[in-house]
Amino acid sequence: MKRALTIAGSDSGGGAGIQADLKTFAARGVFGMSVLTALTAQNTLGVQGVHEVPPDFIALQIDAVVSDLGVDAVKTGMLSNASIIEIVAAKVREHHLAPLVVDPVMIAKSGAPLLRDEAREALIRQLLPLATVVTPNLHEARALSGIDVTTLEEMRDAARAIHRLGARYVVIKGGHLPATMEAIDVLYDGITFEEFRAPRIETKNTHGTGCTFASAIAAELAKGNSVAQAVRIAKAYLTAVLQASANLSLGHGHGPLNHMATLIERST
Repeated sequence: MKRALTIAGSDSGGGAGIQADLKTFAARGVFGMSVLTALTAQNTLGVQGVHEVPPDFIALQIDAVVSDLGVDAVKTGMLSNASIIEIVAAKVREHHLAPLVVDPVMIAKSGAPLLRDEAREALIRQLLPLATVVTPNLHEARALSGIDVTTLEEMRDAARAIHRLGARYVVIKGGHLPATMEAIDVLYDGITFEEFRAPRIETKNTHGTGCTFASAIAAELAKGNSVAQAVRIAKAYLTAVLQASANLSLGHGHGPLNHMATLIERST
């Protein structure tokens, strides 16, 4: 069985972060392992508190997993300060961890900042040059590229700018692109663009979509798929679990995805 490691924060509500990553790994048929960078007290209504894990203990977790179990692909999520980003980047280099999918958890869907300025600079300098794939949403694409991203052409411009920061592949997530009937993601490899389109699904249950998408990409890379194949499969998987989540009634805010929906369908 292929092995995928997530380095991210814990979501006590189970909708995003480590919990979403491990559910996605299981659904995609890989063995999931985890390194916690932060504990959060949160639910579908929001985050009530964050407790960051000391960098030396993050390093110890990575060493423990790599030295015994081994890793076929890595996904990073919430890395909340510069020290955490620096130790994760150092361990990625030390253990030659690849392929690496970086979900740059910088700015929420609402536009609220999730990463301090010094941490953003560390992400750009230390982690992006190590990334096989980076998966920013539109707000994060703007923060990384300096380009206002409101059109498909601006998504391409932002992808070019982010690619110059060192990531081998850039996926700009266009789920919040205005005035479109489709959710359009753009993949750029430094030479060519490829678009991935799916019908836009109207649902409030979208908590953890970014984590799920990046984790699905990592899972498919662990299985040996190309980046384009991994993104295509991850897009189809995310669309399926979003559709299955439309009528899910959990919590009073932005509910979670039904990560196991495709497995449940297969078993019935």
